[in-house]
Amino acid sequence: MTLIAILIGTLAAGIGSVWLAAALSFGALARYTQHMLSLAAGALMGTAFLHLLPEAFESQVKAHALFMTLLIGLVFFFLLDKAELWHHGHEHGHQHTPEPDHNHEHTHDQDHGHIHGHDAPQSGSWAVIAGDSVHCFGDGILIASAFIADMRLGAIAAIAVLAHEVPHHMGDLIVLNQTSNNRRSALGKVSLAGAVTALGGLIGYWLVEQLQGYLPYFLVVASSSFVYVALADLIPQLQKRLSLRETLAQIAWLLGGIGLVTLVSSVARGH
Repeated sequence: MTLIAILIGTLAAGIGSVWLAAALSFGALARYTQHMLSLAAGALMGTAFLHLLPEAFESQVKAHALFMTLLIGLVFFFLLDKAELWHHGHEHGHQHTPEPDHNHEHTHDQDHGHIHGHDAPQSGSWAVIAGDSVHCFGDGILIASAFIADMRLGAIAAIAVLAHEVPHHMGDLIVLNQTSNNRRSALGKVSLAGAVTALGGLIGYWLVEQLQGYLPYFLVVASSSFVYVALADLIPQLQKRLSLRETLAQIAWLLGGIGLVTLVSSVARGH
């Protein structure tokens, strides 16, 4: 039963995030992209601080060891980001448009800070897919860890991964569409990378089962990943000069993300 739940959760997070990203990038939902960033940030922080970390700290592992793991995890993901492995070449905030746009907070720029650090025409599309696949594989392991700890945590983690992968996949779709000028091809390639999340889930199921005593550490590492993405990736994109109405909407969607994972937790607990 746990393995089936892992497969469902990883496929929903991996492929579902790609299709939602496509709707936000190319479809009628494009105007809601900034709201999705706020929602994702809230979901990630809510999952980490309200669910994964409390579950880890309820174990017999000493708090000092878990806090050290959290710190090491944050530094680790920072180093991966610097090495252009974690976000597969995304250099946040460094755009390559020919002219500066001082009013960019009122436009979508199509990339929302997720244009890759290399120029799209020169970048190999399969290099983008390879980097995304590595990221998705890691997400699958994190989801598997959460499901093994508790089915409720697994469902929450899957939603959090789905939310935070959406803006990343949007950047991939835009870059691949620029290189091939074929939206269907771009969607197919990114969907293939998203499906690797399920492979990570399968490996994670076997790995965590073999290392059951280390499950609290897996949960803390998952938390460090979510916290890093929220604070280092998503939140900075929301720090823009906005009107009062836009600011209130941003806060509402952020709180909505936190509320979403809390709602899922309540529903899962009821079952």
